[in-house]
Amino acid sequence: MLAAARQAFADILTPPFRSVLLKSLALTVALLVVIWLALQGASVYFIDVTTYPWVETVLVILTGIGFFIGLGFLVAPITSLLAGLFADEVAEVVERTHYPNDPPGRALPFGEQLVTTLKFTGIVILGNLVALLLLLVPGVNIAAFFLVNGYLLGREYFEGQAMRFRTPEEARALRKRHGGTVFVAGLVIALVLVIPIVNLVTPLFATAFMAHLNKRLSARPT
Repeated sequence: MLAAARQAFADILTPPFRSVLLKSLALTVALLVVIWLALQGASVYFIDVTTYPWVETVLVILTGIGFFIGLGFLVAPITSLLAGLFADEVAEVVERTHYPNDPPGRALPFGEQLVTTLKFTGIVILGNLVALLLLLVPGVNIAAFFLVNGYLLGREYFEGQAMRFRTPEEARALRKRHGGTVFVAGLVIALVLVIPIVNLVTPLFATAFMAHLNKRLSARPT
């Protein structure tokens, strides 16, 4: 698994990935900026209605901290949403580069891919809302973030790659058969999520990582 992670990081620095990387970074930053501006606009409206300067100062500080924490938790669902846009493009590069002698994977129909992506993005958002609420519980917040995202991101990215070669039912069965490995791989993705700047490449890294992991696990005897 660690070899797959190292190879995925090496992949995203190669020329074939650069155009996808630039598109992914542009969309991620754009979404975060739009969300930030929307939150800022809403906060300014409510803060302006206060008549006490000291209250306004306190609210500005608290909302700034809250927005920063909130955006940190939004990186996970945003990466999940973007994964659906670039998953097949990234997977095709990985398969063509590292597994040229294997049959190529099958891209999901756009409609099916869109429904799956939106559905799972919603699940990730709900999971991270729970983790965000647990932020107030000392000693639980960090563990909650990693457990939630380790499971959800590991499942999403792995099954997405497995379905390029299997039916959804077979992909889920493969993931369950190697549940421990996929969960730990999800924890690696969650770790990348918390590293500033580096977390912007999460969709590419996670997709390439799981493409390699799917190949390795599929090669194991059942």
